[in-house]
Amino acid sequence: MGRTQSAGNGGIRRGTLTGQAANHTQVTFTWGHSALETEFVTTPGGVLGMTRLARPGDPAVNPAGTGTPLPLVEISALGHGSGWSGQRFLDGALGSRLRYRGHRAVRDGDWHRLTVELHDVDTGLTAEVRYSSPDGVSVLRGEVLLRNEGEGPLVVQSVSSLLIGALPSPDALEVHRARNDWLAECRWYAEPLRDTVARLNHEAHEHDSRAALSLTGRGSWPSDGHLPMGGFTERTEEGTEPGGRGLLWQIESAAGWRWDTGDRAGSSYLALNGPTDAEHHWRERLGPGDEFTTVPAALALGDGFEGALAQLTSYRRRIRRPHRDHTALPVIFNDYMNTLMGDPTTEKLLPLIDAAAEAGAEYFCIDSGWYDDDAKGWWDSVGAWLPSGRRFPGGGIRAVLDHIRSRGMVPGLWLEPEVVGVRSPLATTLPDGAFFQRDGVRITEQGRHQLDLRHPAARAHLDATLQRIVGEWGVGYLKLDYNISVAPGTQAPGDLSPGGGLLGHARAYLDWLSAALDRYPDLVVENCASGGMRMDGASLAVAQLQSTSDQQDPLHYPPIAASAPTAVPPEQGAVWAYPQPEFGPDEISFTLGGALLGRIHLSGHLDHMSPDQLALVQEAITTYKTIRSDLPGALPFWPLGLPEWSDAWCALGLRAGDTSYLSVWRRSGSPVHTLPVPHLTGHEIHTEILHPSAPTGTVEWRPKSTELTVELPPHTPSCLLIRLTTTASGGEGAQGLADR
Repeated sequence: MGRTQSAGNGGIRRGTLTGQAANHTQVTFTWGHSALETEFVTTPGGVLGMTRLARPGDPAVNPAGTGTPLPLVEISALGHGSGWSGQRFLDGALGSRLRYRGHRAVRDGDWHRLTVELHDVDTGLTAEVRYSSPDGVSVLRGEVLLRNEGEGPLVVQSVSSLLIGALPSPDALEVHRARNDWLAECRWYAEPLRDTVARLNHEAHEHDSRAALSLTGRGSWPSDGHLPMGGFTERTEEGTEPGGRGLLWQIESAAGWRWDTGDRAGSSYLALNGPTDAEHHWRERLGPGDEFTTVPAALALGDGFEGALAQLTSYRRRIRRPHRDHTALPVIFNDYMNTLMGDPTTEKLLPLIDAAAEAGAEYFCIDSGWYDDDAKGWWDSVGAWLPSGRRFPGGGIRAVLDHIRSRGMVPGLWLEPEVVGVRSPLATTLPDGAFFQRDGVRITEQGRHQLDLRHPAARAHLDATLQRIVGEWGVGYLKLDYNISVAPGTQAPGDLSPGGGLLGHARAYLDWLSAALDRYPDLVVENCASGGMRMDGASLAVAQLQSTSDQQDPLHYPPIAASAPTAVPPEQGAVWAYPQPEFGPDEISFTLGGALLGRIHLSGHLDHMSPDQLALVQEAITTYKTIRSDLPGALPFWPLGLPEWSDAWCALGLRAGDTSYLSVWRRSGSPVHTLPVPHLTGHEIHTEILHPSAPTGTVEWRPKSTELTVELPPHTPSCLLIRLTTTASGGEGAQGLADR
């Protein structure tokens, strides 16, 4: 859809420009599709702003908002500072000088794309603001290409990827964030935006507040501390408004990122950025003719938090590279967690491989330690990725890999490709330029150097490693780990800033990984960084699986497993299930049940289990295989809300057409709990406990209140997987929610 008063001119529809003068033809146009509407208007000064971002049929977001629209992009550069000092990346000198020069809208398969060209006459800087949205999905993706069309250099210090104004007043918004710490990932919390941004008398001061609520990710672990995400839900004085609109966003950066929000003339704004100079030591020098493109950022709209997340989940499935793993969902056994713990040998592995095959695993991954032949330990000697002769006598590691294949499973290996230990021979044979460095000194972190994948020697080393492991040994699964974090980055010769070097490496690493998957299309890659420290949209768009945690305590995993679908689609979220021979039946069922609505990462000493214990594992794996075909299209919901870390009960639901699945965990407290499931209002429901196969609990559907009552044994812990099947028509399924 669209209308414009600007004249056409080739691919870009040009407006009338007279330098920086205010005398010009006003431009108004709309763009969108069946699930998304935007409207753009130029101000009297010629600055183009977005005045509407909504779903069709939504009312004006903030009809009471005042002031001029925000420009489409904010930029700070040396010699061109802000127009109003403060914590916000807003109201800068350059953004207010960028004038509309034209736009074009195209349909690209299932995607709608809009490019708006802005230009500053003084510097010659041109910004191409690139919006895209998948057809039928209420998500706006933004990125900005900067091009220097001037005669002199320009040093950019920050540039927004997506800048949105005219949002509801801070009085009406609850803001959501997710703490994401090692062993304690995906912990969402919310507060009124007004708690941070105080209400001021705008007329008295004639200025907006300088305050902002901001969040930043630093270093080479982009999700260390917080997920690179955030959200708004509409609220009243009493709390979140039922059925109110929700917005969720993610910044797709495998390096630094920042977002901030606050009050601007009675409306809220949202600025989504990649790395910046102030926060990440990032700068980019644009000589005449040079270009730079920001990291993408995406904003989803829906009914409340769950509705917006449904849209974001659908979007995530659209932007990732296609791979058969996303629909096959094979069961993976990994020998590490609470099992071999980095000490694999032929003697230990062979019986574990046999037991994993009997349990129903389809992939078997040998985790860390397979290369360890160093008497001083492998942590600071890794890098060559050659198999240990001591650990694998006789036929070597290839005999173990052959045994995995003989048991009908695909062999896998753990690899930490970006690091080289200080005692590794490669630390001296690879050139200095192949490693991160600052001021000419190679960076060392925890006894390791960091490879810079922009350097051809670093890339050639990893290409040769994959050719050996995948091409020659036939390994079909790689767990790519990353256990150091470097901040602010690297400053190789030619780098203006360490933050710029870090972003360059992060992009080069994902390019290398994409090229590897092109060469080996059957290879399955798990993205891991000490668990979930690299749980970002850029990495998830390339890798097939995402590690959710290194959590070793099964009692602490439920809130992570329940919340993981906020960060990663369920068919990509790897959840550990590590039953042990010393566990009783309830404990075995508990640790297995937590992984059944994600990707099972099976572990544990299965080879030491009794036949009855192993049968419990087999039954859980069989149950998973009967439902996994529903997961790639399912959308998450939370009957008890997103869990707190210490909640006695946790619940995760997935909607798949006329079927809903519920994982329910009880860690303490009352043995009876009621779970509201409002999307099943008006339906007749058939309930079935799928796990454990011999249920120790009961469930009862209450149609009048649309609630499920769950009763579990008085002892803890307990876990159930429940299937709710619609037996009468009249409601919407998962696709209905995705289409809102």
